[in-house]
Amino acid sequence: MSDKTSSMKNTFKSVAAAFFGVQSNKNRENDFSQGKLSHFIIVGVISVVIFIAALLVIVNLVMPTN
Repeated sequence: MSDKTSSMKNTFKSVAAAFFGVQSNKNRENDFSQGKLSHFIIVGVISVVIFIAALLVIVNLVMPTN
C-alpha cells in the first residue's frame, strides 16, 4: 500500500509541477519511464476541475450580484 501511496503522491506532485510549467527534465523523463498513463489522466482531470472551480469561486466573490 505504501508503494501505491508514494506513486500517487509523486503523480500529484508531477502533475502540479507540469500544470504550472516548472517540471524538470529529469522528473519528466522519470514520469514517462515509470508513471502510469491512467494515473496522470485521472490526476490531470481532477486538477483541471479544481482549477475551474477555484476560478468560478473567485469570480463570484469579486463580481457583484444583481
